[in-house]
Amino acid sequence: MTIDELVHQVGEWLRGEGPYADIVISSRIRLARNLEAFPFLSKASDSDREQIYRVLIDSVSELKIGDDTLVVDIDDADELDRQLLVERHLISRQHAEGDGTRGVAIAEDEQTAVMINEEDHLRIQGMRSGLQLAGLFEEVNRIDDQLQQRVQYAFDKRWGFLTACPTNVGTGIRVSVMLHLPALKLTGQIEQMFRAAKEMHLAVRGLYGEGTDAIGDFFQVSNQTTLGQTENDIVEHFGSEIIPKIVKFELTAREMLEKDKSTLLDDKIWRAWGTLENARTISSDESLFLLSHLRMGVNMGRCKDIDLSKLNMLFLRSQPAHLQKLEGRRLDGEERSVARARYLRNILESNN
Repeated sequence: MTIDELVHQVGEWLRGEGPYADIVISSRIRLARNLEAFPFLSKASDSDREQIYRVLIDSVSELKIGDDTLVVDIDDADELDRQLLVERHLISRQHAEGDGTRGVAIAEDEQTAVMINEEDHLRIQGMRSGLQLAGLFEEVNRIDDQLQQRVQYAFDKRWGFLTACPTNVGTGIRVSVMLHLPALKLTGQIEQMFRAAKEMHLAVRGLYGEGTDAIGDFFQVSNQTTLGQTENDIVEHFGSEIIPKIVKFELTAREMLEKDKSTLLDDKIWRAWGTLENARTISSDESLFLLSHLRMGVNMGRCKDIDLSKLNMLFLRSQPAHLQKLEGRRLDGEERSVARARYLRNILESNN
């Protein structure tokens, strides 16, 4: 498998399958780990980073994380390739924009990715479409156990796994669920959800994680602390209590729109369709915003003229790196806006 081959498949985060898939786009679990024999990356020398990378990439290569594992040297990778991996949620922005020896191993189905020398020496990531935290944790934990047989983690009997960020100390687990919440946004209830999340010690971030805006009504909800809790407790609490509550809020908001503001709802949906089908230039943010309204229309049964899988494909391939890969050349901002509008028109026209 190559990076270029990724462009022609829908990423796991937009597969549109699994429990609550109309609202829960994807579930993700990351485990942060560090090697006992080396300093944290903030104190590591170039030689340390190279040794950490070599030890971990050799160990990961021995594991079976997929049928056809793609290993990418991020430091040597083209900027466009790095951005494409960010758009597919296979590496973080921090990993893409960092310095020094670092890499990632990616399973062919994109459900597993192992980042080396990101913020910690090791980040084991599992991702599934819909709300599938329990099974996801089993797989991530399996990889973690197998790696622990090959390397010695930095671990303290009192504090647990030692990590670069204090909020990850303990289990080192970060549970993150991506949600599509357009109705809460349209009804003005999204701030209420933010306040409730803060009270539950949750972090709410945008489409690409920390420091990003909620483009296209996508929100990532994750735990903020891991110390004093077991991994199973965190996963169970998220899967059975926190996320179902947010899903219920969104469903209630959708019902309210259908009952009291159906004209406004249909106007948002069909105005989005009309713009996407006719625009000659369109930005990445605007396309995500409009595609979000179309997705809501499809999931609410008000728009039956487009298949959800095709819509999910548009979400991904209209992003800057994917678009340039499809065009086969580098594009400046204006050229991307024109190419994006043309691509969206062509796909939507072929749907008629």
